[in-house]
Amino acid sequence: MKPSATPQAAGEKAEVTQRRTSDKNAASGGAGQDRDMGSALRSVYQCAVDEAIPDDLLDLLGKLD
Repeated sequence: MKPSATPQAAGEKAEVTQRRTSDKNAASGGAGQDRDMGSALRSVYQCAVDEAIPDDLLDLLGKLD
């Protein structure tokens, strides 16, 4: 017959399992944060692309030709 696990060993095993679960949750939460950051950056970039070029800058660029 196998000896039963001591309460201390059972507690340590539960702690390791809990730590692994929290590590997985942190990793998936990090992916969500990365996705949010990427979305925010794309939004800011698109706003910059959609802005009109000021006339005085276009005049300066025209003088380079």
